[in-house]
Amino acid sequence: MSKIHARHVLTPDGWARNLCIEIYNGKINQISKSAASSRASIDLLLPAPANLHSHAFQRAMAGLTEKRGPDLSDNFWTWRQLMYHFLDRLTPDHVKAIAELVFMEMLEAGYGAVAEFHYLHHDINGVPYHNLSEMAESIVSAAQNAGIGLTLLPVLYMHGGCDKRLLQEGQRRFGCDWDLFCKLHNESANAVLQAHNDYKIGVAPHSLRAVTPGALARMNEICSTGPIHMHLAEQKAEVREVQAHFGARPVEWLLANANVGAEWCLIHCTQMTKKETKKLAATGAVAGLCPITEANLGDGTFNGITFQDAGGRFGLGSDSNIHIALWEELATLDYSQRLRDFSRAAMATPDRSTGRYLFETATLTGAQAASRPSGEIAEGKIADLIAISTDNEFLCNRVGDAVLDSLIFTGHGRDCVTDVWSAGRHMVVSGRHIHRKRIVERYIEVSKKIGQEL
Repeated sequence: MSKIHARHVLTPDGWARNLCIEIYNGKINQISKSAASSRASIDLLLPAPANLHSHAFQRAMAGLTEKRGPDLSDNFWTWRQLMYHFLDRLTPDHVKAIAELVFMEMLEAGYGAVAEFHYLHHDINGVPYHNLSEMAESIVSAAQNAGIGLTLLPVLYMHGGCDKRLLQEGQRRFGCDWDLFCKLHNESANAVLQAHNDYKIGVAPHSLRAVTPGALARMNEICSTGPIHMHLAEQKAEVREVQAHFGARPVEWLLANANVGAEWCLIHCTQMTKKETKKLAATGAVAGLCPITEANLGDGTFNGITFQDAGGRFGLGSDSNIHIALWEELATLDYSQRLRDFSRAAMATPDRSTGRYLFETATLTGAQAASRPSGEIAEGKIADLIAISTDNEFLCNRVGDAVLDSLIFTGHGRDCVTDVWSAGRHMVVSGRHIHRKRIVERYIEVSKKIGQEL
């Protein structure tokens, strides 16, 4: 059992002062009033969000894809070709080292858990490993070593497009038919069961381009209780392809043909009409937004204001992991709305500032998307927590909504994170992960082996 004394705490009922948070067996066991503020060791305590969308291995590509190639119209699709070329180098040991660094960086940024959208299944040329779940086990092991909470999402990737063309190049390392994927998912689930008891498993049909409608309809057969994540409507070319083959736009087709509800998390959705946006909001599904990656890849802008007004739920992910930065993800989302609409404080509400709305929404819905009973500082919830120092030039001992606005919009939120707990595991102390030296040294060693050029 451990106790945290905090001067200011964000609770489900709003801001509270001088609380003692008692943690037992990874959960918040009891919350009580602290006897005196002088006992407080924490200035500000916040719930730690779950990062709802990550491709861990792509972290090793960060900074290597910013040169324009022969095609003057460099875009997401040319970036994807570079990613496939990069895949030819990665072994399970490489992936484990990369993922450990990624998960360490997420914890230092303030995330308490991650939903890993895991599609790198097989050996080079698409040959399954003798141990079919070897890559998944590397991810689980990396998460345990880093101490982060994990929802593993094995990805079904059946073909290279809506026309069911064969997988090419790096895609072959993703590919599974239905029977192979069922076996892989089962073995991956066993790996999760043998890990920390807060770990979960879900399922991820990659996209409408990569799975058949029949397979999509059978997702609950594989994972009846876990979350379902899927890429949807990220790029204009994707919308055109789906429309040509299915006779409807991606969001339109999915909502008409699948029982989309609160267990679904639909990633990106940056190419939606207002009508589609309102219909998606009404389902209770989470829109999984990755604003930094979406900006880096030129995906487009999510209809955030329309979605918000319709009661929609959104959470945040770091996707390509080019820059793992919780507070900057939140700011980038709001800035995208401001730039599009020529406005300020775009997502503020009458009773909550911009920062308060963004943070609380992303924290609650991140927990929903990860199927993780966290996201709030409340008794019985998993103890995913962030401690913030407010006595500095960035926060100036601010309290209430102003402290969240300052964390998000001044560009120094990460500098103010002192401690992070994931399911009560105290993994970040004084702003640094407790295993940082070992993890970084191993990552640098692996980075040299896989090369610095694409």
